Amino acid sequence: MSEAGNKDDVVIRIRGLVNELGGNLIHDHLDLDVKRGEVMGVVGGSGTGKSVLLRSIVGLNHPKSGSIKVFGEEVGHSDAEEIRGLQLRWGVLFQEGALFSSQTVAQNVQVPLRRWTHMSQSLMNEVAAMKLAIVGLPEDAAKKFPSELSGGMRKRAGLARALALDPELLFLDEPTAGLDPISAARFDELVKDLQQSLGLTVFMVTHDIDTLRATTDRIAVLVDKKIKVGTIKTLIHDPHPWIQEYFSGVRGRAALEA
Repeated sequence: MSEAGNKDDVVIRIRGLVNELGGNLIHDHLDLDVKRGEVMGVVGGSGTGKSVLLRSIVGLNHPKSGSIKVFGEEVGHSDAEEIRGLQLRWGVLFQEGALFSSQTVAQNVQVPLRRWTHMSQSLMNEVAAMKLAIVGLPEDAAKKFPSELSGGMRKRAGLARALALDPELLFLDEPTAGLDPISAARFDELVKDLQQSLGLTVFMVTHDIDTLRATTDRIAVLVDKKIKVGTIKTLIHDPHPWIQEYFSGVRGRAALEA
């Protein structure tokens, strides 16, 4: 865990969260705290609402009830100015990178800069080049279009965009999905290095137990419409059948023994 900030400083506080989709109950009064400087992994079976939880925190999904506070501000009840202030403090990497296909990589990274700042084009070019460099992309990637990049490079470009405004909080939605094992491992290393060097708090939805092992401080498991939080070492002793299968199955044992 990063030494930045007080480890007991809660960045995300969720209380009594209820989410429904199409009349189906997805989350039933969830409680969760994410502390400053930690990497929180979120896992769960299909249909447990991992991405719904992330989207609720960033204000893209409106829960039926409950409280979500980020940096002490209530997400669901903040005015436009307060929401803008929150959005300036977090970055989001959606699944597959969610890059705009008609824009170059540099232009994609500059999207938040155009929306939230009054930077000159030359300064935006410099910022984009710097962000692409810190995520490990070569200089010539800036002028390419997303279709010209490999899957791993698109993920890195999406990460560069998420970091464009120097956020304190980073949301990652299945960051290694679709990557081969080598590319996934390198991306995990990148996330951990950036988290430590930039003092980030990271909220990461993933299905990859290798990613959990390599990057997380704690893990939130969505089961039975509720949530259980622990580390890999504590969760492997949880008697819940899904948790046992996930952490103590063949893939789980291989990750723990690696």
